Amino acid sequence: MTAPPPEPPATPATPTTPVAPAAYAGRILALLTVANVLNFYDRAIPAVVVEPVRLEFGLTDSQVGVLSSAFIVVYAIAGVLLGRLADAGSRRKVMAAGLLLWSVFTALSGGAWSFASLLLFRLGVGIGEASYAPSANALIFDTWPTHRRARAVSIFQIALPVGLLLAYLTVGPIVERTGSWRWPFVVAAVPGLGLAILLWFMPEPPHIGQVASERIAQPLRHLIRIRTLRWLILAGIGTQIANYAGATFLVPLLQRWFGMPLSRASLGAGLVLGAAGLLAYPTAGVLLDWAARHSLRRRLVVGATGATLAMPLAWLALLQPPGGSALFLAWLAAGWFTGAFMGVAVLAALSDVVPAALRATAVAVYLGATYLLGGSLGPLLAGGLSDRLSRSAREHPGPLPGGVAPEAVGLHASLLIIIPASFALAAVAAWLATRTITGDHDRLAAHTPRQ
Repeated sequence: MTAPPPEPPATPATPTTPVAPAAYAGRILALLTVANVLNFYDRAIPAVVVEPVRLEFGLTDSQVGVLSSAFIVVYAIAGVLLGRLADAGSRRKVMAAGLLLWSVFTALSGGAWSFASLLLFRLGVGIGEASYAPSANALIFDTWPTHRRARAVSIFQIALPVGLLLAYLTVGPIVERTGSWRWPFVVAAVPGLGLAILLWFMPEPPHIGQVASERIAQPLRHLIRIRTLRWLILAGIGTQIANYAGATFLVPLLQRWFGMPLSRASLGAGLVLGAAGLLAYPTAGVLLDWAARHSLRRRLVVGATGATLAMPLAWLALLQPPGGSALFLAWLAAGWFTGAFMGVAVLAALSDVVPAALRATAVAVYLGATYLLGGSLGPLLAGGLSDRLSRSAREHPGPLPGGVAPEAVGLHASLLIIIPASFALAAVAAWLATRTITGDHDRLAAHTPRQ
């Protein structure tokens, strides 16, 4: 049996748009990353204050899930529209206006007087934040070459764990010191105003003129025809179900199942969602760029391997009994560490199969689909299943495991089912994407004029 022919190595840069000088690209990346930290900090606040908000407004876990999912639905839909706007006009102006909008609505969230008002204000935050990721990622794709793109994306994505870690480390103490869950929203809104001004006056590389010859009729149909993009979207759906179910209910799980106070629970969640990511994203960036020097497929294989390992690690974490909080946090942090590789690999792979003229749109479509069908479903599925299993636990004739409340049993069982299964879906789709990326990249290169 003869060995298959070796894959052609990845070219140093996909023939789309010229890349920017390193210093210029670095300055843009730094500013985009700082604003992205604020993005995820603001987004994480409701997850930290779930319990005080739930008690004040008398919410069920299903309503908590609705609060998170409604935000994501609006984010997904608005993101596609704002992505098209960014590809057609000024990306920096779209980002700056969005940052101003989400900062205002973050401050208003602190003044919510009911579940309905809080929901309305979070929808406003979702519209503002939807402007950011498509434009920011497209700017990174335009200013960094293929063989260094994963590292640039990983630096930008490191804002996710940094923002989450800052939120989990600071929101709990702010609430305990002020005696109110409202103040963190107000505090978080202040730096957004200054960052919006900086983004507005940020130098922006030209993209319209460089890719005028690539203008494509029916851009959404063109994107959906890309096989790799379809598999990446399915992988992203699985990842987002797990991520958002975990992010929404991790602090309540630590409080209910492991008996932690809010400050310790938020610290524990920060170690999983924040500290693990701080290690994962730079590690992923280096490994993925190394793999890309051999082939684009090998880079995606690294991401698929990370998604595959996340499933058993998360399952082992959620098998821990009420007295096993240390092992729970250790196993879950390991799962989040490996799972982060896929997030970086997906965005880098997307830029290699999508025309430069559609990059912001492609990111928006990817995020819109994965948030709408994954991120919004995660909290809904986890919250709804938690309520159902909690009712069953109340009707249980004997003592509950570890002497915990029915709400703890229901939430724990819900996450034990949903998170590992979602990571498994992501892993299968990621491996399928590794089978199509080389062909899709070659077709893109064959139809793209060199600059």
